[in-house]
Amino acid sequence: MSESPGAAVSVTEAPPKADVPSESLSAQRVVPLRRPGRWIATAVVLVLAAQFVHGLATNPFYQWDRFGYWFLRPTVLDGLLITLEVTLYSAVLGLLGGIVLALARLSKSPVLRAVSWTYVWALRSIPLIVVLLFLYNFSALYRTLSVGVPFGPAFFSFDESRLATDMVIAVIGLSLNEAAYAAEVVRGGILSVDQGQHEAASALGLPKSYQFRRIVFPQALRSITPNYVNQLIGLVKSTSLVFYVSLLDLFGTVQSMGATYPGDIVPLLLVATVWYLILTSAVSVVQFYVERHYARGATRSLPPTPLQRLRAGLTDLRARVRREAAV
Repeated sequence: MSESPGAAVSVTEAPPKADVPSESLSAQRVVPLRRPGRWIATAVVLVLAAQFVHGLATNPFYQWDRFGYWFLRPTVLDGLLITLEVTLYSAVLGLLGGIVLALARLSKSPVLRAVSWTYVWALRSIPLIVVLLFLYNFSALYRTLSVGVPFGPAFFSFDESRLATDMVIAVIGLSLNEAAYAAEVVRGGILSVDQGQHEAASALGLPKSYQFRRIVFPQALRSITPNYVNQLIGLVKSTSLVFYVSLLDLFGTVQSMGATYPGDIVPLLLVATVWYLILTSAVSVVQFYVERHYARGATRSLPPTPLQRLRAGLTDLRARVRREAAV
């Protein structure tokens, strides 16, 4: 090999690598990064939580013995049953009304779109207590209701005061209010479905009703479910307003018992609080499993259940203890 004149060639040998024993490498441990702020915040939160629990347990003002006396009383359970009935009926009717309003809002008819938008705008703007009180006094405005030709003869009529019981007024008022919010939830879920799904279904020549029932709506439920369950939780708490239309639900029963037994107002309010916590927690559990059901096919793996998370945590804890003991 010839070299050009003036070119300098230097060859350097790389220093030999030091032989690192494999035993020393295996003995080394990765030390995690210290995070004192996290530990301080955790300690502060634990101290505050312990003080809160201690105050609940030791403060005689809460009267926990009276709480235990009232918690499962038949009067309270009857009010709880009314709350469940009103919630169930209003949730079903509100969802059905919301689906109809959402489809009308998405319709190509300008009249349906205008009516749906006006309904949603009005019911979301008027407080629920005003709607309930208006329905409660509806018989003062219209003593009889009739169905027939506008400005013409009536086919049949009926007395509004006989049909409008306290339960009916509460369910209608909550359903009308719930339908306005459910309409936006359903409409958002339908719009979240990819447009290609609509085009593919139309290309197959499927009827519009079949497209909605079997293709669009099942996919929209993945988006509708968490949002509407939030509405259900709000509905459970909104049932406390039916007390103002003379329906003794859970809150109404607690209020009436508190007026009869003024010394037990605080434990009675705690009874209502705990029952509302139980109801909303049950709805949240149902929400988790419904979301998990409709997540099939949309995610690579289904989210673990609380029991699966507990087992995984215990397994990780045992593995960590074994590693520490081996070192």
